Amino acid sequence: MRMGIGIGEASYAPAANSLIGDLFPAHRRARAMGIFMLGLPLGLLLAFFTIGAMVKAFDSWRAPFFIAAVPGLILAVFMFFIKEPKRGAAESVQVSQEKVDRPIRRILAVPTFLWLVLAGLCFNFATYACNSFLVPMLQRYFLMPLQEAAVATGIIVGVTGLVGLTLGGWVADKIHQRIANGRLLFAAFSLIISTLCTAWALHSGRIEIGVFVAVFSVGWLFAYNFYTCVYTAIQDVVEPRLRATAMALFFAGLYLLGGGLGPVVVGALSDHFAHTAMLSAGAEQMTEAFKAVGLHDAMYLIPVALFFTMVFLVLASRCFVKDAKRMKEGLVAVVEPEGAAATA
Repeated sequence: MRMGIGIGEASYAPAANSLIGDLFPAHRRARAMGIFMLGLPLGLLLAFFTIGAMVKAFDSWRAPFFIAAVPGLILAVFMFFIKEPKRGAAESVQVSQEKVDRPIRRILAVPTFLWLVLAGLCFNFATYACNSFLVPMLQRYFLMPLQEAAVATGIIVGVTGLVGLTLGGWVADKIHQRIANGRLLFAAFSLIISTLCTAWALHSGRIEIGVFVAVFSVGWLFAYNFYTCVYTAIQDVVEPRLRATAMALFFAGLYLLGGGLGPVVVGALSDHFAHTAMLSAGAEQMTEAFKAVGLHDAMYLIPVALFFTMVFLVLASRCFVKDAKRMKEGLVAVVEPEGAAATA
């Protein structure tokens, strides 16, 4: 049953991103993607702000799953009313609807795409590690109660997304209109700020919890620019007929490696650092204090992963213009204004 849930999500993400690419032209795509991706912080916000209360009210950890299923079923019905656009409907060129030979090979031959997959892998490593361990880290290291830790995490990963995705998408589109690879440069700049803020918040130790949440939130706000910039960049370098396949490959790397390894590696490193702290103190029994130090130190992998995300974004920006030009030249025909005959 849980695999079925995963299959549903895995099908939805590439299809939705491909539809957005068909419906919106390149100069408006980042804003559209930002609005679409608001579902992520809104979902996290609702989860971290309400799950504790729901579990307490129903005295069951299963209750939130049943409650969350209701809007999902309703929205699934509305999916049948979405009209299927033509591939590349928003492009300034006519797009062939014929089947493409060796689609995966053609996608993997795009250097920008490969760099963006590596960037996504590192980014998902950081986000899944943060979403998995930020609540217990606040509980152990800052001695916060569960509900307060959940609300603080909701602010960091939820509220920031509402601002970051809305404003970031608008800024990314404006920069893209002036600089061809401006979105990726903007994303790289954002990841520099994100790396510095998250690293400082962790390195400062047991500072005032309000300061930690504020600084970490600034870092996460800028991190959300990854979605509006990178997802649209993939659609700029991959032809419309291959976008769903490209997004499927991209998400495969993100979740199989980035999302799968993030919680595992941070969890294992947390155990290692906790054991090291225990031995350094000359103790023979593991305590919550040692677990707190271990998890806090393991969380340093988050800014490290964000830093490597930035590096891969810079490398992707260097070949983006060439790959985007090649994609446009590979399309079938240019649409002439005022109904004139199309030229090859």
